[in-house]
Amino acid sequence: MKPGEFDAIVGGYHGDPFAILGPHQNGEGWVVRALLPQAAAASLRLPDDALIEMEKVHPGGLFAATVDEDPGKYRIQVDLQRGGTQIIEDPYRFPPLLSDHDIYLHAEGTNYEAWRSMGAHLTELDGVPGCRFAVWAPNAEMVSVAANFNQWDPHRHPMRRRNGGIWEIFIPGIKKGEIYKYFVRSHIFGVSELKCDPYGFASEVPPKQASMVWELGQHTWKDGWWMEHRERTNWLERPVSFYEVHLESWMKTPEGEPLSYRELASHLIPYVKRMGFTHLELMPPMEHPYAGSWGYQVVGYFAPTARFGTPDDFKYFVDQCHQHGIGVIVDWVPAHFPKDAHGLARFDGTACYEHEDPRMGEHKDWGTLIFNFGRNEVKNFLISNALFWLKEYHIDGLRVDAVASLLYLDYSRNAEDFVPNKYGGNENLEAIEFLRRFNEEAHKVPGAITIAEESTSFSGVSHPVYAGGLGFTMKWNMGWMHDMFAYFKSDPIYRKFNHHQITFSMLYAFTENFVLPVSHDEVVHGKSSLIGKMPGDEWQRFANVRAFLAYMYTHPGKKLLFMGSELGQYEEWNWQGQIRWDLQQYHFHQTLQEFVRELNFLYAAQPSLYEVDAHWKGFEWIDFHDLDASVISFVRRAKRFDDFLVVVCNFTPIVRRNYSVGVPSEGVYREILNSDMERFGGSGVENSEPLQARQGEVQARHHFISLTLPPLGVCVFRRVG
Repeated sequence: MKPGEFDAIVGGYHGDPFAILGPHQNGEGWVVRALLPQAAAASLRLPDDALIEMEKVHPGGLFAATVDEDPGKYRIQVDLQRGGTQIIEDPYRFPPLLSDHDIYLHAEGTNYEAWRSMGAHLTELDGVPGCRFAVWAPNAEMVSVAANFNQWDPHRHPMRRRNGGIWEIFIPGIKKGEIYKYFVRSHIFGVSELKCDPYGFASEVPPKQASMVWELGQHTWKDGWWMEHRERTNWLERPVSFYEVHLESWMKTPEGEPLSYRELASHLIPYVKRMGFTHLELMPPMEHPYAGSWGYQVVGYFAPTARFGTPDDFKYFVDQCHQHGIGVIVDWVPAHFPKDAHGLARFDGTACYEHEDPRMGEHKDWGTLIFNFGRNEVKNFLISNALFWLKEYHIDGLRVDAVASLLYLDYSRNAEDFVPNKYGGNENLEAIEFLRRFNEEAHKVPGAITIAEESTSFSGVSHPVYAGGLGFTMKWNMGWMHDMFAYFKSDPIYRKFNHHQITFSMLYAFTENFVLPVSHDEVVHGKSSLIGKMPGDEWQRFANVRAFLAYMYTHPGKKLLFMGSELGQYEEWNWQGQIRWDLQQYHFHQTLQEFVRELNFLYAAQPSLYEVDAHWKGFEWIDFHDLDASVISFVRRAKRFDDFLVVVCNFTPIVRRNYSVGVPSEGVYREILNSDMERFGGSGVENSEPLQARQGEVQARHHFISLTLPPLGVCVFRRVG
């Protein structure tokens, strides 16, 4: 025994507590030591119930007893200073728990199910129930578990250090629901504070911060048919319309409280089903300390936020979505994390999750930190986290936030504020490699998809990794969104000067597998709601929104609409409020909602609108040269060439009669959608009778139909018979 080792144990700075505490051979006998600051006296209770009094060998509460033979499965009888007696199991008599193989894979960065070994796991060891804790803190001199069961004393349960900087301990008697943190101490780096478990499966309700012991396997899934269907589905050839939702502000109770996960299952799911959306896309449901970050500043990467219920409640919500045929996508945020002291920031006193150099490790404009994608343990953490949601929570896909900030080292930085890569360029080579590996692993989960929010022209975002791409299933078409908003904000009288904005997207529409988004970012911070972007009086504004959405749903690409846009609420989204459900009583708002519903069902019913989204075979211009009238027309085709729709858009408030449009073939054409129908809030200018295609050269086609174009309207025609 080295001098001062007892002081180090009691003082909480001994780097190897298992070398002192627990049973150890001492010459020809054994000595058992236990740190029991709560004890007035203690005795060793051997397996045959014999009691051996323990000596207090340090005034800080270190006790010891000697026995002639291996004490085996002993327990300790504690006479408490406050009175009473306890019989406890000694955590320091149990062997190491993590296998050397797990530790090796963690250091290598390839343990892609790291949540099964890291974090807090209820288990039974030598017939003793308890909880196994494991955390990575490579530069700490001591890590301990602090919790209610030890009165948050950071000295009571120091952990065993394993190779690679993993700390672990099995603590008997811990049950589901116990709250805890890790006390991380490093005198060298000046850290001595409580940290949440990076792999914690549950947490307290914010603003409280502690992690919570939870059992993952308690929910009985009933979505087997959905999971089998998902595995067989190529979503690129299916109708996909996302309803983007911020759970806290979708709907409130009469008392103004957010709905719980189970209440959301009862209200949100029927609404999405009735509206015809195929998928829910949830803004980050992971635990986050500040609600005003909308979930994008995550602390609990493995925990659904406790604001709305337990992890099992969230599983119930996902399960119910699947049982009702609705897919669930969640926003996933590997681009940055907050500086909150109880989170990942300088976890062991050093930048072990982030970069030490702020030019690499910090987003100044967001006030957040950047993951070090070149570090194996960090890649291990993030990829494991992605697979965790796909496997443990049956999530159908991950939409990756702020991909552009991952791809470029100089993202939102001046030239002197970033460190070039090894070739002198601005690409973040380590992050690019991470994204490729993430996509490869995510797509090994049957039927899972990944979606990139990527705002630059980086090539091959949704191309396979083996073809040199990043490997995402789909990519948000941010260019289309910005062009569309710029076009529709302009008064119709000037739209002929901006005609390129409505057609430009077709120059690149098939370079990626695109999603056309109207996202939360576009209806907040002074950007106006969707209806608020539109010019004109109330009738024209709603007509513009209908035309916008009809063009969106007939344009190649999957669809995404942020909650509230379907109601035409004038207010920008407010995360502290809720959707203006009261607007449903008013004609224009109610009819717009009905129109969105009609669009979703039409979209799902017409293969020509979704089967060939990423190739020219699914789209043909009829005419885009009528600038003065601001009219465009095009054909959408399904895989079967003769299954097609003709779409004609009039983006001015002028009714145009006897307007000739070339069509692909002879026959009778029936109008199957008109955004100006009275039941959608329009003026009722329709083509109610079938139109017989006539022979004649119009727009380089041999047949044409003559129709009436409604004001600010979109018409869709299908050949019948």
